[in-house]
Amino acid sequence: MIVRARKVTAAALTSFLLAVAPAAGVAAVVPTQLAAATAQPDASAGDTSETTSAVPDTPRTQAGDPFLTLSIETVAPSTVTTSSDPFVTVRATVKNTGDRRVDDVSVRMQASAAIDTAAGLRTSLTLDQERFDRVGDFVTVAESLEKDESRQFDVSMQLRSTTEPSLGIDTPGVYPLLLNVNGTPEYGGTARLDDARFLLPVVGLPRNPGELDPVAPDAAPLPPNTRNPVAMTVLWPLADIPRLAAGIPGSIDERVRLIDDELAGELASGGRLDTLLKAVEFATKPGLDPGGNLASSLCIGIDPDLLVTVSNMTRGYLVVDDPADPASTARDGTGSAAATAWLARLETIASSTCVTALPFAQTDLGAVADIGDASLIQSAISTPADVVDGILGITSTRGFTWSTTGGVDADTADALRSAGTGSVLVADNSLSPPTSAPMAQLLSTDTAADPDAALAAAHYDSATAAALAGVGATPSTPALTPAEQRYDLGTDSRTARLQDALGAVNFHALVGTDRPGRAVTVAPPQYWTAGGDEPSAILSTVSSLLRSGLATPRPLSQLLAEPTSGTPVTSVDTATELDTGTIDLVRSQSARIETLMQSLVEDPQSALTPRLFTAPLREDMLRALSTAGRASSMAEKTGTTAFTRLAATRIGIDAIYGSVTVLAPGGVYTLASEQSPLLLVARNDLPIPVNVLLRVDAPPEMTISDVGVNQLPARGSRTITVPAEVDDTRNLSVDFSVTTLDGSRLGEVSTVSVRSNAYGQALAIITACAGALLLLLAGRRLWHRFRGQPDPADEGYERP
Repeated sequence: MIVRARKVTAAALTSFLLAVAPAAGVAAVVPTQLAAATAQPDASAGDTSETTSAVPDTPRTQAGDPFLTLSIETVAPSTVTTSSDPFVTVRATVKNTGDRRVDDVSVRMQASAAIDTAAGLRTSLTLDQERFDRVGDFVTVAESLEKDESRQFDVSMQLRSTTEPSLGIDTPGVYPLLLNVNGTPEYGGTARLDDARFLLPVVGLPRNPGELDPVAPDAAPLPPNTRNPVAMTVLWPLADIPRLAAGIPGSIDERVRLIDDELAGELASGGRLDTLLKAVEFATKPGLDPGGNLASSLCIGIDPDLLVTVSNMTRGYLVVDDPADPASTARDGTGSAAATAWLARLETIASSTCVTALPFAQTDLGAVADIGDASLIQSAISTPADVVDGILGITSTRGFTWSTTGGVDADTADALRSAGTGSVLVADNSLSPPTSAPMAQLLSTDTAADPDAALAAAHYDSATAAALAGVGATPSTPALTPAEQRYDLGTDSRTARLQDALGAVNFHALVGTDRPGRAVTVAPPQYWTAGGDEPSAILSTVSSLLRSGLATPRPLSQLLAEPTSGTPVTSVDTATELDTGTIDLVRSQSARIETLMQSLVEDPQSALTPRLFTAPLREDMLRALSTAGRASSMAEKTGTTAFTRLAATRIGIDAIYGSVTVLAPGGVYTLASEQSPLLLVARNDLPIPVNVLLRVDAPPEMTISDVGVNQLPARGSRTITVPAEVDDTRNLSVDFSVTTLDGSRLGEVSTVSVRSNAYGQALAIITACAGALLLLLAGRRLWHRFRGQPDPADEGYERP
């Protein structure tokens, strides 16, 4: 069982604790709640100089719970240097989480050999505990622990010694360490009940107090090898999960609505986004970074969705009571002041630091490519740079995309290229074949037809990214992390997870110093929950590597300027967790947005343009496809939020379509003649003009002429004259509606009852009959006249 605990703090232990640690290197324990702990091995564990392979795997209670849980709280020093103390001290807490008392609780520290591969940064933390073969003595930290009782303690061990048990660290490197706790549960035997693991980066070795000759070579401090520094590029993400309420179109004067007010706390002093930004501000100060090395190697990745949200918060905002119904009741948000201050600080730091725009809302680029909507692709990939530049007043890095999932498949590569991306950053373990080239040619389906269509692929170290993803309140595991490098981060403490990240950041500077052209790109997850002292600890580590000569800065611009070299590669992406129903819904709603966009009309007198009006709706589609939180314990909540967002967006689009309609006239239209026109009223409740077509469903007895395109004013109505010809005097029902320019219906169908005062066919029949009768009578008169016979009709009539 792998357990790591971290309550982030880099403070050294008190002088009292250091004083009681024996100089000879024997494991020392100073329990906080135990007045005196006897430092003697647990006899049941056997020879303490050997591994504990004889101790069975950690047993569980009948309910499946561990008997003891070990949690690491501080490690001092967190990074060993030549000026550090010659021993490591760990403060931890052991708690009885079982269902009975545990007696004779004892711990010891163990270490394994230095890690020699990047994959070992993760796999070393899952090794069997007997692989940690450099062991100290067991020390009793509690005579007994009752159920739910805990005990805090400190344990120390020398880094190296020729006379006493030590961690056996004799060269710089990254070393896996383990705390092992034994105990005797009531009604049971002595067993190993838990352990906690973490990485200890050793940049340089301090003096060896165990060497009797102070001038001997092994006694002197051992500095690191700085003859071949690693070129380092660091990406620093500022992003959040989507917060804007869905289904609400853009406006000029209305306050935005958020689904919650958590972002206010993240922007305020001590919040996650505040500490991420503060770490950059502090570490790049001229006094701490006089040569500008850290600032040069650093590039801030900013989610434009976060910027849009924060920028709107500065003008006041609302928090909805029900995210599923964003138009319902809402309360005033509390973070306007914090948003204003944070945004001003970001503008200052962005004016002198490399900035790149992340994909909008950290959307799943593979899903966007599958949907195949060109406007959606542009909004996800190319528009973000415009958003970031417009809000911050800077010029960000263009033509570059940082993959949200760590991989880019062939279809996604084609989509990136179509949106103007020339280079993409992916995880090194997504590339096939593996490459050490700074920039490699990324093949796609378009490459065969057009070799110039290939992207340039840069790569970051995936193992380091996985370690950094474990830092923070909500640890995550990147989707491309191999199975052998995965384990339950929920059992680790924040201190242990931070130690793992510090070890990973140091690794490439300490290992492989004989390889030419060494370089590494460090990239945390885009949605990163690091907070408190964690961001500063990580940037301080990078700064120390640059100051000591173990690393040199490699600006992102320099990396992107590298020509592609080596064998062309392909990149794999993880299968999207989004179901086909979600993809289809996004595809259909995005098409409706584009249809609406084509019918809206720009009004020179209004600042609200069709693009500004529809942009939030299209962005809602990208927010629903966001990858933020999907690789962590938040995955279920994130999926539910995305589903709610899509449902709200569809309702919002339906409401917009329903805002343009033909008004039902009521009663019956009576036409004065068979060719009298119909007068209809079409209303537009949108704040922007719209062009519409009139759709008519009339019976065969009625002919309607096409009236063409009609423009309806913003929040107004217009009377439409419809030429009509009626061939019947009966009441006729005619259905009228308005549509977009491509024929998509707007609003409801209005049924009009029409009646004509003209006789129509009846008049024609009567006229024909009358004419026939007239001809008959005239013919009869002529017939009698030709025969010289009086016409019977003339009887009684005498000539004068």
